[in-house]
Amino acid sequence: MQKPSIPKGTRDFSPDEMAKRNYIFDTIRSVFYLYGFQQIETPAMENLSTLMGKYGEEGDKLLFKILNSGDFIGGVDQNELLERNSNKLTNKISEKGLRYDLTVPFARYVVMHRNEIDFPFKRFQIQPVWRADRPQKGRYREFFQCDADVVGSDSLLNEVELIQIIDEVFRRFGLRTCVKINNRKILSGIAEILGETERLTDITVAIDKFDKIGAENVNKELAEKGLSAEAIARLQPILQLEGTNATKLNDLKVILGSSEIGLKGIEELEYIFQLTDSMKLGLQTELDLRLARGLNYYTGAILEVKALDAEMGSITGGGRYDNLTGVFGLPGVSGVGISFGADRIFDVLNSLNLYPAEALRTTKVLFTNFGEKECAYCLPLIQAIREAGITAEIYPDAAKMKKQMTYANTRKVEYVAIAGETEMAINSITLKNMTSGEQQIIAVGQLVDFLK
Repeated sequence: MQKPSIPKGTRDFSPDEMAKRNYIFDTIRSVFYLYGFQQIETPAMENLSTLMGKYGEEGDKLLFKILNSGDFIGGVDQNELLERNSNKLTNKISEKGLRYDLTVPFARYVVMHRNEIDFPFKRFQIQPVWRADRPQKGRYREFFQCDADVVGSDSLLNEVELIQIIDEVFRRFGLRTCVKINNRKILSGIAEILGETERLTDITVAIDKFDKIGAENVNKELAEKGLSAEAIARLQPILQLEGTNATKLNDLKVILGSSEIGLKGIEELEYIFQLTDSMKLGLQTELDLRLARGLNYYTGAILEVKALDAEMGSITGGGRYDNLTGVFGLPGVSGVGISFGADRIFDVLNSLNLYPAEALRTTKVLFTNFGEKECAYCLPLIQAIREAGITAEIYPDAAKMKKQMTYANTRKVEYVAIAGETEMAINSITLKNMTSGEQQIIAVGQLVDFLK
């Protein structure tokens, strides 16, 4: 008999792990609410017509497609089957796919519900997404994204506020981070002064891999895409610019002096840095000209967050997109958003052991079970404790004391409540602190106050 298994790039989560994950989701959710964002959800699957063509050629390949219901191959011509053209065939047998991110479904949502939405619309979404990627450390085929977006506003205050949200979330996690920031307009300006405006996408896709594959391989990829040797040579010093954010921006003003769009990008970043610097945020901000973020829909500021004390890729990313809703028939709606990678944050917090003890504790008090009479005595007490909002349970079987205490230890229960004949005779409970081992007798009427 074959052993059960799960698909590569997916994971089961134990109760312990779920306590950690819920701590992450609850922390992020509470910060989103703090900044006035409202929660929505969209379906796990979307029509392929919604998803295809929004993530670039590489993204389209990573979409999980769902076979049509019923006889999905019935309407396919025999010759088409013999052609073995998988792209052409997919169009005939699959109309839906699992969502690749939360941004494109959000754009579709905005267009469909535009008459019910008040703009600017600040929404957040915490849901799983799926990518047919090659699984590796920190990269999964099913993973959660925690997105916050503002649509219907061009103001750069939105970018600043999203950086504040990032700062607050990671401050609560106790995680030191650096936000790397760039602007797609600066990248467009670079392509313009290189004389390679038509190859902007090829340039951004290649330089986005700089940290992974190194300068030599990036240049090789650019050459393969048709960039001239002269353009590649002129690009090098730009990507290697060093110094403070202000120094890099001043250098760029000279380099991109003839590019109107490039100078606009510089102006936008100057404004963002000016405000974030004045706020004394806990995180570092760094202008990184190699940051391109491969997704085609970004048009302004783009950012990625790296953890400073753990080996991990980007743990949050985002940026400004000026016309994502345009592809669904609603042009001119600008948006900006960020996405926290909950699964990578989970791995980072695990590696640094940054979970507070109270986030992992499930039951505060466990009542032992010595038999029917004792149970009848304990059940009203447990009900009163739960009504006070304190987590409590009773061991279901009248098992040996050692077995019940082992269960309490394994579950990391804070207190064990013991009620035997002695306690029942004086209307009390013996409460054992499982950390210190101390025991004390507490009157039934004082139990809730003590546990609070």
